[in-house]
Amino acid sequence: MRRRIHRTTGFTLVELTVAVMILMLLMMLAVPSMEGVLADRRLRRSLDEFNKIVREAQERSIAERRPYLIVWYDGKVGMRSEGLARGEDPEPAVKLKLARNESLKVSFPAALVEKPPAEWIFWPSGNCEPAVVKYSGRNGNWTASYSALTARAQIVAYVAK
Repeated sequence: MRRRIHRTTGFTLVELTVAVMILMLLMMLAVPSMEGVLADRRLRRSLDEFNKIVREAQERSIAERRPYLIVWYDGKVGMRSEGLARGEDPEPAVKLKLARNESLKVSFPAALVEKPPAEWIFWPSGNCEPAVVKYSGRNGNWTASYSALTARAQIVAYVAK
């Protein structure tokens, strides 16, 4: 008499369905957290890009021994020298273009006038006027307070969406 050995070499439909359901549940939990990480990364990039302009203005003012300005105009932020040398282009040297749903506002806590112009000056010594910059966009918002001596940002508020 011969014995029959019964081997199972595959998965049942129920096992496959359960495995797929578990994978779908894990994906549904992971996608929202990834969106938050990506929004935070984009928000951090906006802060880094603005800080790059601040460092550039400070470095150029020291290197060239003349004042530089960061100016706000027409949905853009630009950096240019305060006075133009002969043959120098009046167009800002460095620009940061804001998207339609983004805003970048500056205020000067030490200003003597009520509504100062939207120009932040960096002196040849590397010092600048203390400023508070607020950014708002679809990925969140941040507020940074900049020191007059070092032009370094202290993050006051940072909220990613």
